[in-house]
Amino acid sequence: MGIGMTSLVKKMVVCGGGRSFPGGLPEGRIWVCVGTEGAAAQRFEVEANFLNHPLFEDLLRLSVPEFGYAYEGVLRVACGIDFFLYLLQRLRSSDPSVHYMELQDLMASFYESAGGSGQHRPSSHHHHRRRRF
Repeated sequence: MGIGMTSLVKKMVVCGGGRSFPGGLPEGRIWVCVGTEGAAAQRFEVEANFLNHPLFEDLLRLSVPEFGYAYEGVLRVACGIDFFLYLLQRLRSSDPSVHYMELQDLMASFYESAGGSGQHRPSSHHHHRRRRF
């Protein structure tokens, strides 16, 4: 069945929580490598508490078929960089609707506003549940 999101978060905390990470990351921050297999990936410094947000959890779940659960100090996310930046912007916003939004709705609003650009769009094959952060 694989490792659940709670286990993944615990592993991230065990691997680096409470101390500076390799590469000079301060406490409460993690590295996330964004991109798709065979495409140029980019590494982002992200607030570790975003790992607990349902939208971020769903994005990580969608990345498992491409990258699995294995990581070496960096989470891998299979999506376009522009979409990831859009997700971070929404998570950092003061808009309360982001806590009730489903990932597929967020993706739809992004790709509609981007004019359907040819970036890799994560596929959504599992049932989404509305959750409150």
